[in-house]
Amino acid sequence: MGSVSLNVASSRRGGRRGLACLCSPALLNLLVLLSLLSTNLLALLAFLSPRAHPTLPSSSAAANLSSSAISEQVAAIAREIDATRLVPHGGASLPPELLLFLSPHALPLGRDARTGLTHMPASVAHACFRSPPTLALLAAFATYAPRAACPRNATVLQHRLISKGCEPLPRRRCLSRGPRAPIPSSNMGVDSRRWVKPRHDYEFLIDGVLRLAAAASTKIRIGLDVAGGAANFAARMRERGVTVVTTVLDNAGKPMNEFVAARGLFPLLLSPAHRFPFYDGVFDLVHVGTTALDEGGAPALGQAGTEEALEFFMFDADRVLRAGGLLWIDSYMCHSEERRQVVVRLIGRFGYKKLKWVTGEKASTGSSKLSMYLSVVLQKPARG
Repeated sequence: MGSVSLNVASSRRGGRRGLACLCSPALLNLLVLLSLLSTNLLALLAFLSPRAHPTLPSSSAAANLSSSAISEQVAAIAREIDATRLVPHGGASLPPELLLFLSPHALPLGRDARTGLTHMPASVAHACFRSPPTLALLAAFATYAPRAACPRNATVLQHRLISKGCEPLPRRRCLSRGPRAPIPSSNMGVDSRRWVKPRHDYEFLIDGVLRLAAAASTKIRIGLDVAGGAANFAARMRERGVTVVTTVLDNAGKPMNEFVAARGLFPLLLSPAHRFPFYDGVFDLVHVGTTALDEGGAPALGQAGTEEALEFFMFDADRVLRAGGLLWIDSYMCHSEERRQVVVRLIGRFGYKKLKWVTGEKASTGSSKLSMYLSVVLQKPARG
């Protein structure tokens, strides 16, 4: 801080010499310094004073208010879920392990500041409780001795529940058994010719689709095969350096998941009606198998014929496909021309680029009735 100096001109009159002495530069500088110190001290005391004073809400305060409002809404939803509960009427007759899983569990660190939750509700599909037969299957699935070996029929029950839309299933506290006896490949639907050698006009070959991708400046490295059965498509793609995850359901008691894993391929136990458990835009290719579009409508829930059910499936397939990636709808058989038009209209809503498109009619096996088929390869556009 610079010094302040005040010079007072001396008067020739003797009466003003006392004033000149009192207003000397040294004394004035001292007075100014004391006034500055006292002013700063008063400001400091006022700042540290605990008394309330009106202030305008800052952006951080507004954000805290908004976060608090959201937390209250989340807590209200959680209370509503807890009030309705997943346990249906007559829940006392359910297995103890199922009741234990369905009961809310306290969070280890207490109340969550962001959501306002103090307990975590269980995640089990509501479809598991929609009918007495499904509930009976769920009860059988959850009947086991804790920390012992799982029942031998656990795998069969699990696939029956998933086929009825009961997913996710509750977790269990039992030890899985070893793999079942291997089944010969001849009984598992292994086909080494499909997608490699032409069989029908509406079936595309893998090499041809990969050439379409290269011409569209798209590199195929990782893909998803929906309802892939024995993972024949994944096996052919692996020969070309492409990794494919296959959604698989056991069929007629056949351990399809174990068989696919034994082939060194990646099986994913998932019905086409379930939301794909992948992040957005991670796949270069989504291959939709022959029956996946119908199964994606959850036929067990009676929704396979609705356009809305197909929309949910298609939007989820679009979600996991990256911009520029390929959507391959492979040999979809429609029971009528009207059904095919529904699928065509639905595809048109996404704005995909058509790389290859084949439609036509085919005589059904053992019948004179004609089936409508549809095979397309589409490229997902970049969306702003």
